[in-house]
This record gives sequence, C-alpha cells and structure tokens, in this order.
Amino acid sequence: MKIILKRSCLFLIIGTLVFLFPGCKKFLDETDASNFTVENYFTKPEHAQSVVNSIYDNLKSTQGGGFGGAPWMMLEFSTGLANTELGQAVNSIFVRNLVNTSDNTYGQTYWVSHYRGIANANLAIAKIPGISMDEALKKRTLGEAHFLRAWYYFNLVQIFGHIPLIVDPVGLTSEKLYPNQVPAAEVYDLIVADLIAAESSGLPWTNKNGRVNLGAIKSLLSTVYLTMAGYPLQKGAEYYNLSAVKAAEVIASGQFKLFDSYNDLHNPDKKNMEENIFMVQFAAFIQPSSLQVAIIPYNQGISAYSDETGGISVMPEFVRSYEAGDLRVKEKEFYYSSYTLRADRTKTKDLGGFYIYKHFDVLAQTSTTSSNLNWALIRYAQVLLDFAEASNEANGPTSEAYNAVNKIRSRAALPDLAGLSKAQLREAIWRERFYELSFENKTWFDMVRIRKGFNVATKQFDNYVGYKFSYGPIVSERELLFPIPTSEVRNNKNITQNPGY
Repeated sequence: MKIILKRSCLFLIIGTLVFLFPGCKKFLDETDASNFTVENYFTKPEHAQSVVNSIYDNLKSTQGGGFGGAPWMMLEFSTGLANTELGQAVNSIFVRNLVNTSDNTYGQTYWVSHYRGIANANLAIAKIPGISMDEALKKRTLGEAHFLRAWYYFNLVQIFGHIPLIVDPVGLTSEKLYPNQVPAAEVYDLIVADLIAAESSGLPWTNKNGRVNLGAIKSLLSTVYLTMAGYPLQKGAEYYNLSAVKAAEVIASGQFKLFDSYNDLHNPDKKNMEENIFMVQFAAFIQPSSLQVAIIPYNQGISAYSDETGGISVMPEFVRSYEAGDLRVKEKEFYYSSYTLRADRTKTKDLGGFYIYKHFDVLAQTSTTSSNLNWALIRYAQVLLDFAEASNEANGPTSEAYNAVNKIRSRAALPDLAGLSKAQLREAIWRERFYELSFENKTWFDMVRIRKGFNVATKQFDNYVGYKFSYGPIVSERELLFPIPTSEVRNNKNITQNPGY
C-alpha cells in the first residue's frame, strides 16, 4: 500500500511512527497526481530542506502555558523547587506531590512529540542521500537531522529510560510497527554516533537564524558524555574527560560569551547569539510563545494578558538559599516578587511570593500579549558548568575548572572559589548548576544524573532516593524515571511500564 499525502501535511504524517498515530490509517490507496508519496517526493534540494524543517517543529511542542499547565513544567515540579497556584492543573500537582501516573498528558506529549521528531529525522536521514544536490549542502542538512534526532532521543532516554530505538522510517506494514524497548546504553550509543556525524558535517559555529550549529553540537555532546559518566551508566573518568574536551572546544572557539546583564536572557534582540547557543524559535504575532501566561501570578492584575494562570512559581526556600549578595536573586534578575499594576503602572504590588523573571517578556506582558522570546535549550553558562564539573572529576580542581565556574560566579557578583578539595569543588559546582540553570529544564536531569537532591535548608546534597521536598513528599526509587504513557503500554505489547507505575 502506498500512502498518498497532501503536501500541506506531508511531514507530519509521512514517515511518522504510525503506532503513535492511529489516525494515519485513514489514508487509503488513491491515485492523484497532485499528491506526494514517500517514493516520489524526495527529488530536489528543496525537499531535503523541507523535511529537515519539519524536525525542528516538535521542539515547540512541550513549551507553553495556560489553564491546563504545560508539559515543560513536568521537569520542574519533579525537582521539589516549584509551586503552582493553578488548582485545575492536576498534571502539575500530581508530579509535584510525587503521585504521578502514566495517564499524565505531560509525559504523553513528550513521548509523542519526540518520536514524531525522530520519525521525520529518520525519514530525512534515509532519503536525503538519494537527492541530487550540492554535496556540501547535503552533508550539512544531514548534520542537522542527526543532531535533532540525538536531541530527541537524549530527552526520551533520560525521562523514560529503556525505550524503543527506531532509526529507519516505519510504515503501517513494517515489522517495526510495534518496536521493542532497548537498554539505555544502546540509545546513548546512537546519540553519540549521531552527534559525531553532525560534528563532521560542516555546519558553522553559530547560526543567527536558530538552526543547528557546531557550537550546539559540541555543547550537547559534552552534556551527553557528562551524563554517561554519571548515573545510570556510570562510565566514569573516561567520559568525564570526553565531556571536558568537548566543552573546552566550545570555550576555545571564542564564538560564545556570557551576557553582561541577566536581562539579556529575556531580550528578544539577543536571540541565537552570544550566550544563546541553541533555542526553540518563536515569533510574535506569527508563532508566539504561550509560556508567558504560565509565569504570571494568579489573577493579581499585573499583566496585559487576560489569563493570569499562576501556572508555576518558585519555592521561597529555594530563592532564600542563594548566597548573600548573589545578583541572581536581586529583584527582577532571575525572579520577581512585585510588579506594577495593569490598571496603573505607577503603582507596584507585592505578589506574596517569587515568580520566574528570567523568561519574562516585558513587552508582551505590559502591552502586546504576543511574546517574541525564544526558549533557550543550550546556554553558554551550561557549557562552562559542564566543563568545570567534568574537568574537576577527570583532573581535580585545576585552574581551568576554577576559571570556568568563577565566570558564572563573577557575573553573579560572588567571590571566586579557591582552595577547595575535589569533593568540595564538586559540590560547589553542583550548587552553581542548581542556581544558574534553574527553571530551564536542566535541574531534574542533574538530580537523576548525580543521584542527589539539593537540600534548601542545609545547602548540602542529600541522596536522591529518600530526598525530602521542603513541603513534605519524599522521593522514591520510581522517581528516577517518569512513567511511559498508558496508551503506549496498552497499544504496544512489547513495551513494559517503568517500575512503580
């Protein structure tokens, strides 16, 4: 059976894992010269670009906000450092209270959107080599596809553990329609192979249009190696060294730098440049981000948005755990606790808590209600922290490791670290990661990788299993992974649910 598709929906369906999309079965045998098939479409360079563009689209799927919450919050409520005023966002509350289930639509969105991106990447990697086009352009285009597939698999394997590993296009009659799960190590092997392929594809160090670039590739490879060095694979010193080497290459390139001001983290004029190595792309009035309504306090009349959802806020204990004098917790740097009123901007209201300011779009919030901000996936700050941690683990507290972490501290107006043992520097770097990368979907990944939770009262690190959130719930071993969505376990008998769900 040939699957005939209209051009407008070609890459949302073609090559997409049909075990995720039962609606695909409605496409029947037809003969229509105005339509496209997998067999007749991939003939021009424009087709190569089109299929790769489709892979990027699923980067947006977990972002946003509203009265149902948003999938990206799943990775924040699981840290114990976030709160919500949105009573109807049960998916957020279940994660926050550590009573999550496989029916949570946040997890379903991650699973479906990421495998959709992987399916389109598989299609690109399979079909682009057969297109007659400039060979250098072909290689760069394939490099983007390999990077994006690695990105999606890296998220999935960290979130869900043993998952199906699919590297070829899948059709309704394919033997791989209901794939088996594989050990996490096999997924990591593909991620590394994809990133190495992307690394040698000839892509430039930077790209102001937001496309995959060499800086992003090497940065992600450093993070992947750092993760492989820790739990669950525990590959140790060799992989810490590999991580340090890749991060050092990004640093030595001189292509990236920390912003002078934290305000630039939410400055639309700073998209895809300097500290912002790789981002999810949004555009006001065209495809705006809907995240803004999520980070506004509930119905306090400070925003031009009519929906002030109170979707996510910051636990005050976490904000107060920062070092004295840390610029990041100065009002309207990383967080905010007061704001002017929509009805009268000369009047300021105490909000009674702490909210996320590093993602705050001032123009959208006070005027346009259409956000032009991107969402940062890889920041140069993370590269510096990756290097500092990996270098310390591989070589001890060298001047290079100190220099990297102290750049983060210097911007925060904090004194340099010095004279620490390897173990002391390790925990100091971990603290900087928790403080610097907060509410960027990084912290839970770090907690699982190092098997530690940050105790906001003692400012020390407790074992992850048994870690007690400041508001009561205690982490169990099952929270090392999220549950595989119910529909996937039900529809594919080859998939086994994660323990404890």
